[in-house]
Amino acid sequence: MSRPVPFSPEDCLTQARRVLAIEAAAVAALAGRLDASFPRAIELILAAQGRVIVTGIGKTGHIGRKLAATLASTGTPAYFVHAAEAAHGDLGMITSADVVIALSHSGSSSELLTIVPLVKRQGARLIAMTGHPDSPLAREADVHLDAGVSEEACPLNLAPTASTTAALALGDALAVVLLDARGFGEADFARSHPGGALGRRLLTHVRDVMRSGAALPLVSPEASVSEALLVMSRGGMGMAIIADAAAHPEGIFTDGDLRRALAGTGDIRHTPLTELMTRHPRSIGPDALAAEAAALMEQHRINQLLVVAPDGALVGALNMHDLMQAKVI
Repeated sequence: MSRPVPFSPEDCLTQARRVLAIEAAAVAALAGRLDASFPRAIELILAAQGRVIVTGIGKTGHIGRKLAATLASTGTPAYFVHAAEAAHGDLGMITSADVVIALSHSGSSSELLTIVPLVKRQGARLIAMTGHPDSPLAREADVHLDAGVSEEACPLNLAPTASTTAALALGDALAVVLLDARGFGEADFARSHPGGALGRRLLTHVRDVMRSGAALPLVSPEASVSEALLVMSRGGMGMAIIADAAAHPEGIFTDGDLRRALAGTGDIRHTPLTELMTRHPRSIGPDALAAEAAALMEQHRINQLLVVAPDGALVGALNMHDLMQAKVI
């Protein structure tokens, strides 16, 4: 039985730095070994009429699962098939239109070698990512990607550490090059990540977050300050919108306008709003992105925006709180 080593903060830091240095060197070494096989792998995937199926087992299997997820989220349809499950029925997911990426550091995993002849019989193309170019898996592949490392970060040189880091980095290189080759942009990324912050920013439009109808704090041009204050209190937007009978906005009366009016002299309760309102307020169209509304507010240091149709008619309004509630900002 192994004996525990007394804990030493200095030894701990030394060991951690050694691990990071070894893994960083393993990734850096990959760049120098990239050759014509990498663009061939890219070409195979781009030419595929089907999907990319990533397979592996053990620690490299976990890396393969991450690779499949990264590919799928960046424009290359992909999924992961566990090598052991493939030999027990999941091989039926693979078709002749697919490309299989098989990950194995040794290139000799029996589970992978069992399914390789069946994958090739199906007519699918095979890309192997191993640490040994002369391994059986590498020899059988249409394209081999060398993810070899000189040593593991494990002091016993046994536990997959640097080798899995190298495979992860090489897989990311594949995904990013494919992303660029497909012209995959921010809007595409948002569509595959609708639950994320980027998705909310790029898929949420002003019409999705604006207030409209009875929720708008509307008053007529003839209204007094007292009437406007009642509407402002009910509306909770920090403003009243002054609009004519045809719903064309003439201005807004905000908390800031009220403070400026109170700083003057005299009783303003019965003063016509047209004398105190902000004319030509900032506005935006309903089909604009909510992120554009946020940028417009920040640029002009305002908290509210009117939403108007192309004909100038008022269709809604929103404030900074509405954007925060929708998690656009």
